[in-house]
Amino acid sequence: MSIDFTVAIPTYNGASRLPKILDKLRCQVSTEQISWEVIVIDNNSTDDTAKVVEEYQANWNQLVPLNYYLESEQGAAFARLRAVREAKGELVGFLDDDNLPNPDWVAQAYLFAQKYPQAGAFSGQIHGEFEVKPPENFERIQAFLAIREHGTTPHRFEAENLRLPPGASLVVRKQAWEESVPPRPTLTGKLPGLMVQGDDYEPLLYLHKFGWEIWYHPDLHSYHQIPSWRLERDYLLSISRGCGLATCQLRMINAKSWEKPIIFTRTLLGNLRRLIGQFIKYRGQSQTNLIAACEMEFFLGSLMSCFFYLKKTMPKG
Repeated sequence: MSIDFTVAIPTYNGASRLPKILDKLRCQVSTEQISWEVIVIDNNSTDDTAKVVEEYQANWNQLVPLNYYLESEQGAAFARLRAVREAKGELVGFLDDDNLPNPDWVAQAYLFAQKYPQAGAFSGQIHGEFEVKPPENFERIQAFLAIREHGTTPHRFEAENLRLPPGASLVVRKQAWEESVPPRPTLTGKLPGLMVQGDDYEPLLYLHKFGWEIWYHPDLHSYHQIPSWRLERDYLLSISRGCGLATCQLRMINAKSWEKPIIFTRTLLGNLRRLIGQFIKYRGQSQTNLIAACEMEFFLGSLMSCFFYLKKTMPKG
């Protein structure tokens, strides 16, 4: 039997989080005409992730297969690559283990894909569910935590300007991914001691290069669980800088050789200007205005991304 849709859950030490998302998937509605499956990609967990999946498999709906795969190469990018390789569906919907889908998530994703065949990838509204109240003006930086609410009208993302959806709650066409995305990523996701982001965007830029469109589907809702530690100052500053550190590399992915010096210069000077402007605007508020401090870290990271790019591309030895 052919599979229409694969829900892929990349996870690392997700034993405590997986039950919630698996329960949500077990309660999906309006899927009677859709053939679908769920796969869990365990990215080298050291907890009971495998055991949790095994326990769910014992009582799972046999009409919707639930399969487990271990991906030992660390990094979210490798987990997603493995997910696409193992997926039997024509469509692959990624859900992080802390990203809970609406009851109609699978149905909405499937219907949108039929309506927009030119969409190689699309994403929806990702709302934040907070353990504690976020700081004032948090909406200015909520995108750094993969929270996206872009209104009620479907529209195409501007890939050329790095306006793209995150990997959580992202749906891709397997054909588009396989013909566009190389087997080894440049950006691999958060690793111990390395907070460089951008691994969500890299495959989307390859899809865009091959002529696929990337869309926003406003009726595709999921809810990102935000524990209190993700709103602590040190974490927010770190992830803000990490998002910036990928800027130059991302802009270079689809650039022609002659464009790269121009992109490098614009990225360097543009973020230097933003950094100076932010410093002047919020001078003396770095300890009291957390949101402004996070924006400063993002601009600093984007500036540093130029040197990070040089280091990655310089010949070794």
